[in-house]
Order: sequence, then C-alpha cells, then structure tokens
Amino acid sequence: MSIVRVHRLATAALLSLILSSNASAKDVYIAVAGPMTGSTAALGVQIRDRAAAAVDSISASGLPPDTRLVLRIAVNACDPKQAVAVASHLTTHWIKLVVGHFCSSTSIPTSDIYAEAKVIQISSGLANPRLTERDLTTLFRICGRDDQQGGIAADYIVRHHQGAKLAVLDDKSTAGKGIADIVESRLRAAGEDSVRQSYAAGETDYTALLSRLKREVIQLVYIVGYYNEIGLIVHQAAEAGARLTVIANDPLMTSDFLAITGEAANGTLFTFMLDPTKNAAGAAAVARLKASSLSAAGAMQAWADSVKRAGTFDPMRVAAALSSGSIETAIGGVRFDSRGDNAAPGFIVYRWRDNTIEAVEQNWSPVPTPHGAFE
Repeated sequence: MSIVRVHRLATAALLSLILSSNASAKDVYIAVAGPMTGSTAALGVQIRDRAAAAVDSISASGLPPDTRLVLRIAVNACDPKQAVAVASHLTTHWIKLVVGHFCSSTSIPTSDIYAEAKVIQISSGLANPRLTERDLTTLFRICGRDDQQGGIAADYIVRHHQGAKLAVLDDKSTAGKGIADIVESRLRAAGEDSVRQSYAAGETDYTALLSRLKREVIQLVYIVGYYNEIGLIVHQAAEAGARLTVIANDPLMTSDFLAITGEAANGTLFTFMLDPTKNAAGAAAVARLKASSLSAAGAMQAWADSVKRAGTFDPMRVAAALSSGSIETAIGGVRFDSRGDNAAPGFIVYRWRDNTIEAVEQNWSPVPTPHGAFE
C-alpha cells in the first residue's frame, strides 16, 4: 500500500508526491513540469495525473531494491521565467528525470539547463521540431513532431476535400506558424490553394475572422492552436451559420474542447498519435489510467525500463539505454533516434462525434519531411 505525502515548495512552484511501500528506501527524485495553471491548465493537469499514476505503477512493478520514487510536480503556466526558475531549482535537488515542460517557450530554454546538469528530460507533449535539433544528449521526445502531423493533416485534406475552398490559420506562435507552414506548403504542392490567416490567442471574440472566412466562402479550415481558442472559433462559427469543416492539431484530444463547443464539436477533425488501446500494453494502461493521452506515462515507463537495463540511475548510462532499442510503453513501442525523437510514433486523423472521439482512418503511413524544415 502506497504512502502518499504532499507538500508545497512555494519558491519554485513545486509539489512533491512520495510513493513507496518501504519506509527505509533510498529516495530517487523525478519531476513532471507543465502548465497546471493558466490557459492550458487542463492539458497540464492531464500530464500531472498520468505521471503520478505511472509512478505508482512503476513503484509497484519493481525498481532497484530499497528505492523510493519521489515525484515533484513543477508548475510553470507556460511562463519562460517561471520555468527557468523551476528548472534551476530542480537541477540542484538531485532530480534524475524531468517529464515536460510542454510549451515551446518553456521546454526549449529549460532543456539547456537540464542538459548542462546532465538531467534526463523527456518531452511528452511538445511537438515543435526545434526542441530536439540542438544535439543534447540527455533530451528525448516521446510524442510526435509537428512536421509529422502537419503532413498527415495536409494529405488527409487533399484525399478527402480536393477542390474545396481552404484556409489555414495559425495562432501567431512560432510553433503554430511552423506547423501551418507545413500544411500550407503540402497543400500547395498538391495543387490546392489556401487562404492564410493568423488569429490572436487569448481573445474571446472571433467574429471578424469568421466574417472573412464567410466572405471567402471557405469550406474547410485547418487551425493550429490550443483547445480553448479553437473551441471558441468552432462554437462561434456554428452560431454564425458558417458551414465550415474544421481540422486541427493534437490539443483537441480533451473533453475541455467539448465543454466549450457543445454540439458544435460534431464533425471537428484533428490529428493525434495512434490509439494506444490498439496494443495490449496500451489497452491495459488505458483501463488503469482512463487517459486521453498517455504520453507522460509512456515517458516515465521508458525511463524506468532504461534504468533497469542500465543497472544504474547515472544519467549518461540511462541516456545510452534510452537510445539503444525499442521500449514497450503505454503508447506502444518507443524507439528514440539519434536526435532523441521517437522514431516509432504515428499520427492519424480523429473526429469528434456525438460527444465521443472516433478514429477516422486506422492506417497510418509516415510522411517524410526534410530535416531542419523549421529552421
């Protein structure tokens, strides 16, 4: 039976969750970092909860003898200054693993801090390709990349909506513009023209944007952003009578999107990694965790497996083990390439229908993107 103790370290916005069945065990500190507050808090809370459940499972399944995992929850609200302070604090407190930080503005600057301190960092949600293109030995990404899912989205549009009036929207962020550029360029290469437009994240009224889409008689719009803004756009489009098919990126894999859109969510498409319930390990994990995303749990499992194979918590030896072959996790087989990216993930297209999510296409094939496309 696990002993759970929670306390707050206000100076670094941290919570510690201690899970153990051995009171005399040696403490091993790991952390999950993300936006548990702020506009993307729902996604951060998902990451936190999956990580905590995974730690409990790892502790039960066995680690080196007399070892107790101490999970620290680092809250940064996608704020770079707060994230850097958190990272600096973590690296001086014997952390062996950090899962996070989720946002580009926090993950990229903190990765340099973790790399210098030789702390293993595994990103479970940041798809910005730039994260892993800086040759950092202790940095890994278990989720897919934006250039992968951008290609999948564009190919789907070309196959199923050829000749439609198209628009591509980004939220003015670096990562958002990057994935929108991929989609736009793939559509252009296939002979499909699109209207390109940016919108401001954080706004609540997108009437002007929708008016332009209606004037242009847009039939399908690809939107890059987070569930809250995309949800508002979908909801307001339905209210305005705009007959739009919406396809978006992976943040729509959350019930919080449905809470914003209501019935307007029906028919909304988005890309996300392959359904983990299609493999035995993933199905069992879903039953335990009831997760819409298991990437954080998968990151924890990949690290724990590598610790066992390395026979040590030494970061360089664990990093070598992470890079040495395929690892079975809650999201299926994980295989990290020379950059630290997961070479195994696949994206498919999903759809919201009748308050549930369904896979539109079960079969996925990789869409190659030139190295450095976002540079």
